[in-house]
Amino acid sequence: MIPPAPRTPPDAHPAPAEPTSSADHPLDLVGIGIGPFNLSLAALADGLRHKGGPGLRTAFYDQRPAFHWHPGLLIEGTTVQVPFLADLVTLADPASPWSFLNYLRARDRLFPFYFAERFHIQRAEYDAYCRWVSEQLPGLHFGHQVDLVRWNAERDLFEVDFTQVDPVGEAEALGRTYARNLVIGVGTAPYVPEPLRPLAEAPTVPVVHSSEYLANRERLLAAGHLTVIGSGQSGAEVFLDLLRARPAGRERLAWLSRTPAFAPMEHSKLGLEQFTPDYTRYFHGLPERVRDELLPVQWQLHKGIDHDTLAAIHDELYRRTVDGGWPDAVLTPGVRVRTAGRFGTGSGNGRVELHLEHVQQGTRSRATTDGVVLATGYRERRLDSLLGPLDPYLRRDTSQRPCVDEHFRLVMDHSVKGAVYVQNAERHSHGVGAPDLGLAAWRSAVILNSLVGAGEPGKEPYPLPARTAFTTFGPTGGAAARQGRPGEEPVRTVELRHA
Repeated sequence: MIPPAPRTPPDAHPAPAEPTSSADHPLDLVGIGIGPFNLSLAALADGLRHKGGPGLRTAFYDQRPAFHWHPGLLIEGTTVQVPFLADLVTLADPASPWSFLNYLRARDRLFPFYFAERFHIQRAEYDAYCRWVSEQLPGLHFGHQVDLVRWNAERDLFEVDFTQVDPVGEAEALGRTYARNLVIGVGTAPYVPEPLRPLAEAPTVPVVHSSEYLANRERLLAAGHLTVIGSGQSGAEVFLDLLRARPAGRERLAWLSRTPAFAPMEHSKLGLEQFTPDYTRYFHGLPERVRDELLPVQWQLHKGIDHDTLAAIHDELYRRTVDGGWPDAVLTPGVRVRTAGRFGTGSGNGRVELHLEHVQQGTRSRATTDGVVLATGYRERRLDSLLGPLDPYLRRDTSQRPCVDEHFRLVMDHSVKGAVYVQNAERHSHGVGAPDLGLAAWRSAVILNSLVGAGEPGKEPYPLPARTAFTTFGPTGGAAARQGRPGEEPVRTVELRHA
């Protein structure tokens, strides 16, 4: 049962126009980036005020004018791939006023949602929910681009330089704020393969990343032949949307993928336990070499396609065979794009020529098309320019990636008293769950517990479960380590027993 609550969360008020702090009155935590993960952290940090313990002075900055979650992929009917319980707060604080259920109640939509019996909500609804939180949660400052972060050793504080920008990104004012701790949640950036980069950067050529699909949808549909490159969920949703918009027999579509098959995402219940805190802790404890070997083979956990989407594509293709014949759609896995270029004049923009290689056959071919959608995924944004002055303090692994501890803190020199936390920049250290929305609230709670509770049992503001999976990922209990030879990893003799 949800206790009665006002139409809007308690104490909600518009954020001040300018984040204010000084070296004498620093903020406890500054967040860089306001995506779902830092929005989750801000919501749970706000909840500390209602728990009777010490609150935190926080400010979160984002250069965008307002919150938007993958606006280019809010295709009608598409759903979030995690249950609605994986909102910003519920899996850490079900009673939070910033929950999805409280959002529904504030909009008088709780009963319609109840009767709709939806476990996975539409993406547009998740985006609307997050915007609802971002528009009421105090301490969020959009239109503020963080330029540089440095450590002030004399004051034991971080200095954060920012530029206030207008809605079109033009600089309006410069500022500086001071903080004891930082959290970086700048998200990921669309990835365009090198062979297609010149085409994607040319404004007259209809080659777009899937992150900009909706903004270019009409332009793409006006083109004759279209090609979708990429076999993940985004590629499947874009292909399905284009297929539904084309008349039967005149689809003129191609879907190419480097993977050997249009493979379903791993959605078995035990398989999904690799997105639990238990697995995250297990993965973090593995040697770096083993972690690096594991990540590529786990692609189907997060790069496959939802079963319902695959079924919808097959149903749509099958429907078009009822009157005889086959749809004019080519679906080819196991193909990589070697090079690409533009030729001819076509409708004024020319056509695109793709030079392809079939991975298993070892054969090469060419394909021409009038437009390309690159569903080629995202890459973590590099933090080097933002954290440049902190580089001498950072500890790195053998691949020169920042080391991240179990509390999601960058491992730094002991002379730096403050902490720098990261969100969705730690896949190399914490595994495939780093970008997963289902772990957002838990990770935010871990960060706040380490800040406020200092990691001491019983003092954490957000008690977290000790166990979250039926799977035991590493043998535990009765383990006795035997020291190996120099240079060897310790050998453990383990007695398996019931928990």
